[in-house]
Amino acid sequence: MPLRAGLAVLLTLLAAPVHAQSDGTQGAMEEGFVPPPRPAEMGGVPYGGEGAGPSSNINSAQELEEPFSDRFAGITDPQPVTLSARISAEGDLIPEGLVWRVFEPRVDESGELAMVAKSEDATATFSLPPGEYLLHVAFGRAQTSDSLYVEPGPNNRTIIFEVGALQLAAMIDGDLPIPADQLTFDIQSTGPEGQTLVAQDVVPGELVHLNAGIYTIISRYGEVNAEIHSDLHVEPGQITEATLYHRAAQVNLRLVSEEGGEAIADVEWSVQTPTGETIYTEIGAFPEAVLAEGEYVALARLGENVYNREFEVRPGARNEVEILTTVY
Repeated sequence: MPLRAGLAVLLTLLAAPVHAQSDGTQGAMEEGFVPPPRPAEMGGVPYGGEGAGPSSNINSAQELEEPFSDRFAGITDPQPVTLSARISAEGDLIPEGLVWRVFEPRVDESGELAMVAKSEDATATFSLPPGEYLLHVAFGRAQTSDSLYVEPGPNNRTIIFEVGALQLAAMIDGDLPIPADQLTFDIQSTGPEGQTLVAQDVVPGELVHLNAGIYTIISRYGEVNAEIHSDLHVEPGQITEATLYHRAAQVNLRLVSEEGGEAIADVEWSVQTPTGETIYTEIGAFPEAVLAEGEYVALARLGENVYNREFEVRPGARNEVEILTTVY
């Protein structure tokens, strides 16, 4: 599929702004929803980092002779917890854009996880009673979660958050620019249950932070049928810049009484595929639509009369389609 990409551009993500989420994810998490980490089969990596388990030699609750929550049951005083994140084991700490949330590890009577702490500081500091918690961290649209064990005394943890970014653009085949207001992108991931929408209506040039992995990009030009798909690999610590190429064009329709004549007003227009599927309708003298490369039939209804013409869309500049009333 049409794609020209400048992949793995070595630009640091640490200096890149994090764009606000527009798909309602943040509101859902405020209510207790915790998105799981990206599975390995989707290109993700296990959640980990420095201090991934308790500060002792015991690294998971399964290895304890007694439940971790019972180990310090007699200690209820809050203990200091400090959390930070790196994009790679040798990389610098992420300086901004992180959102940390700490939840109770089990659902309450309402079936939700109760959030006990939240921070938007790059280095989050909490005071939590000893016990087991569920930790969730987000960076743009990248996110992951894991268990957090709090013991008596200082609890310091630095995670390795494998995050990259996408920056998308699109052109018409032949390196013709597309107006930004006619172009959007959707980003999807693929998992055991099929495609999952990660980001919707991303605008050209927007920097989208994502978990490292493979994503399907859907680029839409206009509002009819000019749509292309491509798979891109997001590398940790890198920005993937990609330009997708549409084979489409803008089409102008006019009903005239003579060739090159004045367009007739109040015409009911429709455009159909060769199979008879109607993909576009409009009323007016000068309808415009972006159509993918291919063959179509334009129908113009004026009062009791219906005029039609077959036409072909080729990628590139505008396609002018005139229908003459005098032909009928």
